[in-house]
Amino acid sequence: MKKSILFSAILLTGVSQVKAQQDDAVVKVDSLSEVVVTANRIDLPFKENSRTINIVTSRDIKNSAAVNVADLLQQVAGVDIRRRGTGGSQADLYIRGGSFDQTLLLIDGVKMDDAQTGHHTMNAALPLEVIERIEIIKGPAARVFGQNAFAGAINIITKKNLNNSVSLNVEAGSFGQLNGSVTAGVEKENSSHIIHVGRITSEGYRNNSDYDNGNYYLKSIFNKNSQPIEMTATFMERNFGAENFYTTNPTFNEYEETQNSLLAFSTTFNNNKLKIQPRIYWKRNQDLFLLRRNEPSFYRNMHISNKIGVETNASYLSKLGITGFGVEFSKIYLRSNNLGNRDRFMSNVFLEHRFSVADNKLDITPGVALTYFSDFKFKAFPGLDIGYSLTNNFKVYGNIGYTYRVPTYTDLFYNDPVTSGNADLEPEEAFAQELGLKYTTIKFNASVAVFNRDADNLIDYIRNDISEDVFTATNITEVNTKGLELDAAYNFMFKDFVQTLNVGYAFLDDNILDQNEALSRYSLNTLKHQYTTRLSTQLFKNVRQNIVYKYAERTTGQTYNVWDASLAVKVNQAELTITASNIFDADYIESGFVPMPPSNVLFGLRYSFR
Repeated sequence: MKKSILFSAILLTGVSQVKAQQDDAVVKVDSLSEVVVTANRIDLPFKENSRTINIVTSRDIKNSAAVNVADLLQQVAGVDIRRRGTGGSQADLYIRGGSFDQTLLLIDGVKMDDAQTGHHTMNAALPLEVIERIEIIKGPAARVFGQNAFAGAINIITKKNLNNSVSLNVEAGSFGQLNGSVTAGVEKENSSHIIHVGRITSEGYRNNSDYDNGNYYLKSIFNKNSQPIEMTATFMERNFGAENFYTTNPTFNEYEETQNSLLAFSTTFNNNKLKIQPRIYWKRNQDLFLLRRNEPSFYRNMHISNKIGVETNASYLSKLGITGFGVEFSKIYLRSNNLGNRDRFMSNVFLEHRFSVADNKLDITPGVALTYFSDFKFKAFPGLDIGYSLTNNFKVYGNIGYTYRVPTYTDLFYNDPVTSGNADLEPEEAFAQELGLKYTTIKFNASVAVFNRDADNLIDYIRNDISEDVFTATNITEVNTKGLELDAAYNFMFKDFVQTLNVGYAFLDDNILDQNEALSRYSLNTLKHQYTTRLSTQLFKNVRQNIVYKYAERTTGQTYNVWDASLAVKVNQAELTITASNIFDADYIESGFVPMPPSNVLFGLRYSFR
């Protein structure tokens, strides 16, 4: 009954709002062929890239029925977001079967990796209101970023300006959800600023699953009339009940607080042939964990990591093609009551060159990244990208390359009654290959890629015997991962409005379960089959609807179907929204032992001043 009432409410709301009025023009379709991909050292239009890259455009974000980045990325084939609840309090990021430590997140090109653990990766994700687009680069082509881009990388591109505007957003819904935010844009004669302040809260959908999260964001461009200097400052706070996030003991009431912040300054020097982008940044992460929420002295972990970095990326255009190169230096400081006090110095040098021959139909891009770690010495990542344009819109491409990841400090040194780190761990290594096709037009775009990855020394937590309680970090033997991904989007007109249908499918097969299935903590639960589709429709000038379907089958045999939907009604400067998640009340788990929320609904009101 609950499911049918919720679904009927969505349909009735859409019918009842048909006569509302608004003055906005028809939304234009984002043309992927015009998007310049910056998730490389060499900036290229999307359809000219010879790499597997997914672009989540601003229109995709608006039509996603998602309320945060974690929910949004679940709609991309080949990306596996394993959440432990709502509100993005903790979500792990996986690409092509890689672990949460093997995917790199960037904000405007700044690496947000954390030396303590990859569990904190998504803590740095920004609110959707300030995001222009998201670039997802998969497979061996992600080697250009070096460390942590083992399986892929995700670059969040923020908006440049919002003109002079203020937007207020208030949301309320199931589980006592109450959210509010203010987003403002200020344009001055020689500077521009974007400010976002938001708070998202919930009483929780089960015992000890409440949260109180804050998002604070500032982006300023100074001296914009001569040599612009860009400043980005973020502070993301997550305070949440972590019931059974790490244990199955019903007597524990686990609790966690995290803080993730970034301060970065950058500029760009550009002439007809040479482009240079220097950047300096400071990233901080703080993690407090209590095994018993109301008894802090029982068991408490406190970790604070700081990363200070400086880098310069450049590209040079010559008769021989485009050369991309860069250098980065960073220092990591970790202070922890469990992991100890640790320091690490890292440097990375990158070089690639794109040759274009055969009337620019064939492009060949060899490249290499050389990385130094003060505790793991030098490592090189060579690779090669090749592409051939069969027509102006149709391209075939291939990539090969090496990737690499050093252990986190949690892998090396963490200890508790059931977990043991291993200071003798070796870095993970992989040799990956892929072959793809992409077709891009304004109305229709599609891509398909097949890939293979041979990995050595993958890190997992293993028991020697099923009767043992302690899992020890261990380099397991060789693991082969192969798969296929398909993405397609079709834009068509109906009643003078643009309608969009997106579909994606990913298949993944690995032999990781053959290693030590009964004795492994993290090897299980790979996403074997993944299907996503989103239908975004607009039948009336002031009303748009989105329906999202997600199907998953994991290697453990678990399958589930999840339906989400959203409705937005524009009335002058106000927009009323209703977002329904897990409409048909699917019972499923994405990570560990934490059941995902039942069907729920969120009502919103956004008002814009201009």
